[in-house]
Amino acid sequence: MIDRFQERERGERRERRGKSVSGEAAEAAEQGEIQTDKTNPVAGHSALTDYLASNNISAQQIRTDWDRRQAEALRQATEQEPSVTAEQSQSPPVPTSPEDAVKKRKRQQAIARIKNSKEFARRKARGGYDDDSDDDLAIEIHEEQNRRKPGQFANCEICDKRFTVTPYSKTGPDGGLLCNICSKKQKDDKKKPPAKRRATGIGRRQNQSNLLDGLTPHGTQSLLETCIKKVADYIHDIEDFGDLPPSLLLRLGQILSRRRAVTPRTLDLFLRPQYTSIDLFDCAKLDTNDYHKILASMPRLTRVNLRFTTPMKDQVFHYMMERDMNIKDLHLDGANLVTDDCWRQLFTKLGHRFLSLKLWNLDSAFDNETAKVMCLQCPDLQRLKLKFLHKLDNDMLAEISTLKSLQHLSLRFMRETEIETEPVLQIVASVGSQLRSLSLEEFEFVDDRLLQHLHEHCRLLTKLRLTLNSTFTDKGLAALFTGWSNQALTYVDLHSLRDVDMTNPDGPEEPIGLASDGFIALMEHSGSKVQHLNIASCRHVSYKAFEQVFAENKLYPKLNYLDISFSTVVDDYLIQCILRCCPALQRLVVFACFKIRDVHIPRGLALIGTVGATIKIDGITQTETI
Repeated sequence: MIDRFQERERGERRERRGKSVSGEAAEAAEQGEIQTDKTNPVAGHSALTDYLASNNISAQQIRTDWDRRQAEALRQATEQEPSVTAEQSQSPPVPTSPEDAVKKRKRQQAIARIKNSKEFARRKARGGYDDDSDDDLAIEIHEEQNRRKPGQFANCEICDKRFTVTPYSKTGPDGGLLCNICSKKQKDDKKKPPAKRRATGIGRRQNQSNLLDGLTPHGTQSLLETCIKKVADYIHDIEDFGDLPPSLLLRLGQILSRRRAVTPRTLDLFLRPQYTSIDLFDCAKLDTNDYHKILASMPRLTRVNLRFTTPMKDQVFHYMMERDMNIKDLHLDGANLVTDDCWRQLFTKLGHRFLSLKLWNLDSAFDNETAKVMCLQCPDLQRLKLKFLHKLDNDMLAEISTLKSLQHLSLRFMRETEIETEPVLQIVASVGSQLRSLSLEEFEFVDDRLLQHLHEHCRLLTKLRLTLNSTFTDKGLAALFTGWSNQALTYVDLHSLRDVDMTNPDGPEEPIGLASDGFIALMEHSGSKVQHLNIASCRHVSYKAFEQVFAENKLYPKLNYLDISFSTVVDDYLIQCILRCCPALQRLVVFACFKIRDVHIPRGLALIGTVGATIKIDGITQTETI
């Protein structure tokens, strides 16, 4: 009995051990690890074969069990596939390998488990998914769970290349990850097409820039202007301008200066030994050596116009004096580092040649003593412009009256400098009979006596600028233009002649600044030839005065620029009257004229400053915001 029990127990142990080894052998057979050499019978009796034989395990049985499990898996996958339509059933079946079927079954089982998970229920409730989209949500969660983490290895979905996953790895079209090269290719393929160029006339910012520059946005630019701007766009690729005339060089200099593109590299393009003038309107990026280069490369210079010359120093003037250059027209803006001693040496050495001198924005040099040396050593000056010279005051005005050849005078002192009337009267009495242009800005406290002197002494003026004054009266301005023997003016700028008492916006009983009578007298005197007229901020010109000046029987054939900003009485009707009387008008500035709401303007006119008004341009309607 005991022997029979022991024998049975040993048999059960052998059976369990056989099943375990059978599973290992089956797995090894799956992976192709067991190989037999049928040509060598001795090789077929391996240690594993002997082991299986000793434990009563058959290799054929292992193969039979493996084939049976594969067939069962294929049958289950086939039963779970949806039925196909009649058309699809007629097509030849696609062969499916057992490995693909197993993968598909495992994927479906994983998706089924996800549908029963709490994460799936939470995502479905939070995202608002319906029952029809359960599969999509489950597949999305499944892909997220199987996505490789940064630092792990993965095979590229497209090229099957093995790479290290990073947080920036892109997802392929089928949900897999992409390597760096395939990610770049996919990014290039998904690039947005270039934006369509906007049609002419709808670029608001460029239109407003053109308006303020005096260019109307209607129609195309000339071929010459287009070519000049194209050259400016590629200025850093150009080695030489060739034989360009001075007028085109001037226009290129203006465009490049506006773009702040005048550098030591582009400066060489403007240096022409045969030319006698140079105009650069932004020299902020040049240094002292560049100014030396200008003078050395253009020895025949007679006209020098340089703006924003902050780096200029005494050495440049010393070089100019050493070469004894024949400069007659000197225009410098911002030469703050040139000392008073150097200015005086320049005037002493070359002052007898100067015919035109324009100086702007000098704050640390050029005092009254230097100005006296200038007037003494430059007796042939015909044009003098001094603006924003911080150290000048009343004491130097009397010296200007000694310039007997002066024809053009432009002065503007700092606001804190109180200019007295008597020195200005002395200038007008001395040189007024030969003046052709006079510009006095911010002479705030000069009174009507100046207007009387202009009426008595000036006969040749074509340009008159009297601005930013709160002392002139409308009566004095009317007397200036009434019966004035001076020829008709072509350029008139009288902006900001008004009372500045904020507590009395209507002004005193006797109007201060340009008002109705002065405006009527001005247009009767110079209306036939005036081309540029600026009466901005002269807010006491009445509606009736505008109606009288721009009546039906009036015509101003040469007026092409008119600024009536802050004339709050101007409305749509007055604008139409102005357009009727001024057929050559190109720019009309109407800032703060809020009664302009709906106007029709001819093509080619730039109407600047309307807010919320409807503008009709020969059938084209648009709303202006600026």
